[in-house]
Amino acid sequence: MRLNGKVAIVTGAGSGIGEATAKLFAEEGAKVVVADIEPNLGRKVVEQISKKGGAAVQVVVDVSKADEVKGMIDKCINTFGKLDVLFNNAGIEGPEGPLWEGEEEDWNRVIDVNLKSIFLGCKYAIPHMMRTGGSIINTASELGLVGTPSHPAYSASKGGVIALTRSLALQCAPYGIRVNCICPGATETPLLKRWIGEKQKNERTREVIKEIPLGRLGKPIEIAHAALYLASDESSFTTGSILVIDGGSTAQ
Repeated sequence: MRLNGKVAIVTGAGSGIGEATAKLFAEEGAKVVVADIEPNLGRKVVEQISKKGGAAVQVVVDVSKADEVKGMIDKCINTFGKLDVLFNNAGIEGPEGPLWEGEEEDWNRVIDVNLKSIFLGCKYAIPHMMRTGGSIINTASELGLVGTPSHPAYSASKGGVIALTRSLALQCAPYGIRVNCICPGATETPLLKRWIGEKQKNERTREVIKEIPLGRLGKPIEIAHAALYLASDESSFTTGSILVIDGGSTAQ
């Protein structure tokens, strides 16, 4: 098993990419901290992992709050004794529309959840990981590489994740900590469903798929396998990388 003996935290683990990754990490031998702001979703994932013989513990956390993130890291260390992998995956899409019509509090919320959360997770995790090395994986987005007219705050936050990943990779390299990020394209997750909306779901889904050279949406498990590679020792010489998994959208 590729993560045998490792301990991992996955944020946003109650659904979508986080859920798929938490389960995959457990199947590959990791002990997993399932972190999510929604108690029922996190509990369900822990139960499913446990039923398959995996080891997991739930943490209810708002990743934009310093005390809660510190508590998440402390829970991991107190429960499993160490931390090898931190997957900063939790994120929100934020408001749609022109930037000049948006509210400051909405902008701040997107930046706090998508970008500040990575600062907080790394701030409290890295001192523990310095002892043994490890892997930090951040979820950015293809929209951190290109612009979007519909969600400027989201695009800005994900561009920040990419820049922060590169800087942290350089800071952490002397300690044997690798820092990489994943840029998913349009993937079948609750976030994408909210983005598309219910009223025009079929029409907008077709429009999204038209922009993807491979002709379909991504699946959470496909992103999870990328996270597994970055979490495992197979990527031991990989740091500061931006792994784009978007069906070819940004290659156009």
